Amino acid sequence: MRRWYRQYQEDRREAVHSGGMASTEFGSTVRRWRDRVPPQAAGLPAGGQRRAAGLRREELALLAGISVDYVTRLEQGRAVNPSEQVVEALSRALRLSGTEREHLFRVAGLVPPGRDTVPARITPSVHRLLDRLAGTPVAVYDAAWTLLLSNPLHAALMGDPSGWRGHERNGVWRAFLGPAGRARYTPEARRAFEEGLVADLRATASRYPADQRLARLIAELRAKSARFAELWDSGAVGRHQASRKTIDHPQVGPLTLDCDVLSVAGDDLRIMVYTAEPGTDDAERVALLGVIGTQSLVES
Repeated sequence: MRRWYRQYQEDRREAVHSGGMASTEFGSTVRRWRDRVPPQAAGLPAGGQRRAAGLRREELALLAGISVDYVTRLEQGRAVNPSEQVVEALSRALRLSGTEREHLFRVAGLVPPGRDTVPARITPSVHRLLDRLAGTPVAVYDAAWTLLLSNPLHAALMGDPSGWRGHERNGVWRAFLGPAGRARYTPEARRAFEEGLVADLRATASRYPADQRLARLIAELRAKSARFAELWDSGAVGRHQASRKTIDHPQVGPLTLDCDVLSVAGDDLRIMVYTAEPGTDDAERVALLGVIGTQSLVES
């Protein structure tokens, strides 16, 4: 107990010397807005006894892709200087309006991202659209192919992304430097997939030349992936296209699905939607995924 109290006092002194007043306002703002988000609006079950109608800390942490401990320290003002990525993730999880999102950045001591950076905000209207697609695997990416949101069925289909951090959440990085995914490609399809990703990323870089995070991503890809560097230096242009994919799922087996990429005008988002032809074995396997979720069917 004494050890905890000493740590608490040290954290408070650190907060005072590091802009603690701002961190306290940030924490109280997050806590207040967390209380107003009903769990069902975020695609979470509303069952069980709840002290408040809003999200629990662990639910907010899950939606934002950060640890429960960090959310707790932020709300209590014991964690200072949250990064731009954390504030953006919290604003999406809390379903903030544009004005509220800007306010959250300011109370965090940050300048809200401008028009010269890749947009990472998901508007309330897009959230409502995704809510109506609960029975369909759906993921939302920004213009640099960084994963912003993955619904439970998409996580069940492609793998749980909740533990991914930094560049691990970027689809281009995962395609060239990450572990093998569940999608199956012929050599020709793989080449077309890679060419489309690189061409699309090139187009994004031309629209947001001042985005330093995007510049760092491209620099790392060029330095570590000879294949990416070759495609990037070739100057190819184009866009990542819709396709038909076979997903090798470890529990339900292979699924062949249509993968359509929808664009959100004005927000530069990509919504990736996987659908199966009705009445097929693939449709039945997607329905089964909705039941088992991300749990393993292998006995422990």
